[in-house]
Amino acid sequence: MTAAVTVRPATPRDLTVIGRLGALLVREHHDFDPQRFIPATPQTEKLYGSFLGTQLDNPKIVILVAERDGEAIGYTYAGVEGTDYMSLRGPAGAFYDIVVDPAHRGQGVGRMLVDATLEALKARGAPRVVLSTAERNVTAQRLFDRAGFRRTMIEMTRELEDR
Repeated sequence: MTAAVTVRPATPRDLTVIGRLGALLVREHHDFDPQRFIPATPQTEKLYGSFLGTQLDNPKIVILVAERDGEAIGYTYAGVEGTDYMSLRGPAGAFYDIVVDPAHRGQGVGRMLVDATLEALKARGAPRVVLSTAERNVTAQRLFDRAGFRRTMIEMTRELEDR
């Protein structure tokens, strides 16, 4: 029997693990499409954790951690944004990151994080939540479909190198 998972706001003590998980997110996306997504570097873990540390006290930002037996095993990073004419949308919550440690995937941790993040964004006044997911990240797309998200945009990329 595995221990229960709790979801809570991130604290500065979580930043090392969040940095490691953020670097994992960067590596996974780069593996999906190396032309579109940046590669991880030896500094990615530290820089990712440090950046998210600057966001912890922002009242429009939500950073949650899933924890089991005192160990952070996943996190989300989201925020409340105003009208965005470039995206043709009104105010919304924006889901920036969700990562669950691979050893803990398939156990409902991602869904717990999604649900808690949606509640936190709603509590901050977000009338809707938008997100982007890599085309090849079908696991994440299934999670978001099950959580009630619908497809509204498709990002397309073209390299401008000589053909």
